[in-house]
Amino acid sequence: MTEALSRAEVTAQLRRLGVKRGGVLLVHTSFRAVRPIEGGPSGLIDALREAVGPDGTLVMPSWTELDDEPFDALTTPTARDLGVVAQTFWRGPGVRRSDHFHAFAAEGPQAAVVTADPLPLPPHIPASPVGRVHDLDGQVLLLGVGHDANTTLHLAELMAGVPYRTPSYCTVLENGRATRVDYGENNHCCARFALADDWLRVRGLQTEGRVGQAHSRLSRARDIVRVALEYLSMDPLLFLHPVDAGCEECDQARQSVGAAPFIRNTG
Repeated sequence: MTEALSRAEVTAQLRRLGVKRGGVLLVHTSFRAVRPIEGGPSGLIDALREAVGPDGTLVMPSWTELDDEPFDALTTPTARDLGVVAQTFWRGPGVRRSDHFHAFAAEGPQAAVVTADPLPLPPHIPASPVGRVHDLDGQVLLLGVGHDANTTLHLAELMAGVPYRTPSYCTVLENGRATRVDYGENNHCCARFALADDWLRVRGLQTEGRVGQAHSRLSRARDIVRVALEYLSMDPLLFLHPVDAGCEECDQARQSVGAAPFIRNTG
């Protein structure tokens, strides 16, 4: 059985990877890949806090999968696929959480800036938590996950004006009444986000190393967006699997090309 790493050892790994003290750090993580760590998920969060320091801001995804229920930042659970670290983080004292379905959670001096925007539709427009991390020149840390989990690439898609939108919806409270909001989202399987590995590596814009037991990646959000925009300008459908690949999600995104993006309330 692998011996659990101490929080101090994990903090040292994060600093060797290049986590900036005093910066903004957006973290996507799989604790299953990272463990064992002293203190479990809370121990990992403490190590991340120590790595960014008291002047740094820690950010994690915190959206829900309960699209038929109005979101409550104080009680609504995070989506299961975000994992136990994200679920633990937003419940911590002093952590702010966006007050909308596509929430992120943040702690630190820039937390209010990151989480202040109203419901972003689609979820990762510039006026969203991911967009604010980009504005603040934050870093993106992928702990035991690949770029398929990297929401900053969805921001790049929207900034590039990709032409696909698939139907999505959420439920909000309007005048005390649950109201369904339909919108188009730049959604697909995200597997081809893995292309960003080579794009960033060849330019020396991604550092990689072990954090806990997991292979991890670190880049500036602005570098991720800048490089992705370069490639998307040549092929806006680059992140979609080819037609003959048998990917239902990417096929659905391709079929939406040419349709007008939409946002509407259906009551």
